[in-house]
Amino acid sequence: MGARIAIMGTGAVGGYAGAHMAQAGEDVTFIDMWPENVQAMREGGLRITHLRDVPEFVVSDIKALHLTEVQKVSHQKPFDIVFICTKSYDTAWAAMMMRQYLSPGGFMVSLQNCMNEATIAEVVGWGRVLGSIASSITVDLAAPGHVKRASGKGGAAHTVYRVGETHGRITDRLKEVARLLALSDSALVTSNLWGERWSKLVTNAMGNGLCACTGLITRDTLLDDQLRRFGARLGAEAIRVGEALGYVLEEIHHLDPAIIAGAGEGDPEAVAAYDKHRLAEAAKPGGGAHRPSMGQDMVKGRRTEIEFLNGFIVDRGKEVGIVTPANAALTRIVQQVERGELQADPKHIKDLRLN
Repeated sequence: MGARIAIMGTGAVGGYAGAHMAQAGEDVTFIDMWPENVQAMREGGLRITHLRDVPEFVVSDIKALHLTEVQKVSHQKPFDIVFICTKSYDTAWAAMMMRQYLSPGGFMVSLQNCMNEATIAEVVGWGRVLGSIASSITVDLAAPGHVKRASGKGGAAHTVYRVGETHGRITDRLKEVARLLALSDSALVTSNLWGERWSKLVTNAMGNGLCACTGLITRDTLLDDQLRRFGARLGAEAIRVGEALGYVLEEIHHLDPAIIAGAGEGDPEAVAAYDKHRLAEAAKPGGGAHRPSMGQDMVKGRRTEIEFLNGFIVDRGKEVGIVTPANAALTRIVQQVERGELQADPKHIKDLRLN
């Protein structure tokens, strides 16, 4: 018998990864808080589409539960693996809800943006937590029961999933999680979960909030000199904080972190290398022609994760004595747009005067 799997939060990433698992015959239960999404999955299955290269498919006859129905699991076999795929601000209650339906040897995987492993560990203990990064996956819950990916597969050109134990050792359960995620795209196991996590945090911090508060797609923020270089400033601050915290950072946007840090701090050679690389990304077919998750949230009127991304960097920076004015300013602006005090507009960033 294979593992019994739960996808807690069947949004873009959870729906995408879980659909591929179910398509491969794994025992997957999809749980979500959006009634229309649950109903659509029950009636028409879970539909997965890509911008290019990959045929559309629908996983039918799937098990989908609304939050109010999860108690039914008490009469069934408990879950062996629970993928927590909610927004960061929903992590604590989601882990608490699913803890009672976890098998004795079961564990949870944070398949989320931000760094939520500690929050889950407060609920189930460190020994029952793994982390997984979904890097540049560009997925969107386009409609109830429909996950759309704004690209093809990453494959060998770009490893999408990186899975790690919080203690850094390579374990059998880690390899199993990587196998499950590799059903949807390339995956690897890592002994550097925290370095991978912070590197992904930097990636998101450089672009998500910019799109959210300007109303632009990623490509347009890259083609604008002021916005692109403000992104480098955000990245530089975040990289310096991560280094001070002792993390060994991985590539960020397929660049050495030192180049991004140098560009954000005004080093001419680094600026030239950074600009060349980012502009080349924007020039690729489909490159940056999407809204990152926070931009999607803003358009949909949902709460953003800004305090768990740029706000988190600001807080950790204070702990290690590093000032992060760009990240602090972006956090404030996104919150103002989110509250309706400002309308999304590039001028909010362009009008900033930061030393």
